[in-house]
Amino acid sequence: MTANIDAAAERLAQARASGTPCAPVRDLIATPEDAYAVQDRFTERRLAEGHRLVGRKIGLTSRAVQEQLGVGTPDFGMLFADMAVPDGEEIPAGAVLQPRAEAEVALVLADDLVHERHTIADVVRATAFALPAIEIVGSRVRDWDITLPDTIADNASSGMYVLGARPVALADVDLRLCGMVLERRGEQLSTGTGAACLGHPLNAALWLADTMVRVGRPLRAGDTVLTGALGPVVPAAPGDVFEARVDGLGDVRVAFGAEEGR
Repeated sequence: MTANIDAAAERLAQARASGTPCAPVRDLIATPEDAYAVQDRFTERRLAEGHRLVGRKIGLTSRAVQEQLGVGTPDFGMLFADMAVPDGEEIPAGAVLQPRAEAEVALVLADDLVHERHTIADVVRATAFALPAIEIVGSRVRDWDITLPDTIADNASSGMYVLGARPVALADVDLRLCGMVLERRGEQLSTGTGAACLGHPLNAALWLADTMVRVGRPLRAGDTVLTGALGPVVPAAPGDVFEARVDGLGDVRVAFGAEEGR
């Protein structure tokens, strides 16, 4: 099975390097455990290249998406510093393969979360502040033809992300009831609330904190946690400009560069 894991990791690495999506990797791996082993190859490669790990993203927090993929649990991926885009800045065309945008709540930690089993109180105490976020998900797998092993192996379909710049203390916002609107040049595309994210964004963060301890990469002070989409994901095209507003947290924007020659 190690050979298959290496082959799957190489297939996805070639897609990243070439900018050309590849075939799914589920012909090589079949279980979430194998898929996370593929993801770990990617993480170790990036760390060896000198990239800085700055947080995690949580995926599959929507019950509808879980049912679509036939799973009952979220997944996670790694966030590196070069995946972060300043609020309002432009993502160059082609920087993310097959990009889609979704609005989320981001948490930034003040303390480590290293216990075998955490409580919501642990997560609240460890959180420095919350921010609105737009995650740009992308897939190295052709036509988004993914199953659970495919997306996990592909770093949970991570691409880039944008954070708002006004930190808000958890005591000053109700993350479960906060409403979200995602617009493209003023056109409303997606709406939702914090309750769409596993019932509460803190529930997602709690799941992640426990999971990361089990896999040996616990969350640390300073880490950013993208807790999961608050509403439906939307496709992104060159020239698009998105703005997300989350009640109590403010807004965040991102633009997509036009294709060369246009």
